[in-house]
Amino acid sequence: MTGHVTCFGEVLIRFATPDARLVVQSDSLDMVVGGAEANVASGLAALGHEVRMVTRLPANPLGDKARAALGAAGVGLSGVTSGPGRMGLYFLETGAGLRPSAITYDRAGSAFAQSAVQDFDFAAALDGARLLHLSGITPALGPGGVALAKAAVRAAQEAEVPICFDGNYRALLWESWDSNPREILTELVSAATVMIGNHRDISLLLGKTFSGDGEDRRREAAEAAFAAFPNLQVIASTARHVVNAGHHRIAARIDGRDHAVQTAEADVTGIVDRIGTGDAFAAGVLHKWLEGADLSAMADAGLAYTVLKHSLHGDMSLIGKAELEAFSIAGGDVRR
Repeated sequence: MTGHVTCFGEVLIRFATPDARLVVQSDSLDMVVGGAEANVASGLAALGHEVRMVTRLPANPLGDKARAALGAAGVGLSGVTSGPGRMGLYFLETGAGLRPSAITYDRAGSAFAQSAVQDFDFAAALDGARLLHLSGITPALGPGGVALAKAAVRAAQEAEVPICFDGNYRALLWESWDSNPREILTELVSAATVMIGNHRDISLLLGKTFSGDGEDRRREAAEAAFAAFPNLQVIASTARHVVNAGHHRIAARIDGRDHAVQTAEADVTGIVDRIGTGDAFAAGVLHKWLEGADLSAMADAGLAYTVLKHSLHGDMSLIGKAELEAFSIAGGDVRR
């Protein structure tokens, strides 16, 4: 099946402390381009899919940096516009040992956050698309972000384009304004075919807790979500056990309406960069969903792509299809 994937959301520039330092210890910062939806876009492009990013950037060198990074990742730029405002930033203090990484956002007044629905041509961006991907970060930015997310979803529905919605719940963003995340996110998820989110996201949406434990609780939550959202066909999530900043254990899970698949845990050590790994998981799952694969293949690809991303510096995954298919949970020596 031909056609492109449209990813909609804010692109950010990340400034990270080197050598696991605190900001107060650092005289320099590493700069990379990222953002949840852009990370999914880069991953899908690396895996061979045609992808177009829809966003708004400032007309300044930081906006140019973001545009160049997207283009270098193979992401189409026809939906990227320029406007007044600044570049959204965030600062990452990289964790070590039992000290977790910490993020400080500096994104108020960004070109994207100040944009209006009329600044985007969603109909053109979705013409011939196979999928719209967006996340809960956009509506969390404020009333303007809610309007943008709803407009993108409405345009996809009118064009009969399936929607993938990643919950990406950011409590600090929602709490910064007089918001009603449950009501807003429920409306957006109700339009989705694929949801990236776990039982905690479903608890927020439905206002209920689930009594089971482990896989039983996840299945109970998934069945409740399928009952509440008739359009929903796939729910993808990870189970992450953090041993320390450099050692995680991760399993992937895909719930369908009739059954679920959960992988064995991957033991991920020597972590280079934790940021963007959830977006890599989404890209791996969507890669197989776009190919029409079964739930097991989606789970395996999601796990492999998220594990591989832990070995890369930066927000974006640039790992290609051949390396994904060669992945082994047991690892391996140099390929020659």
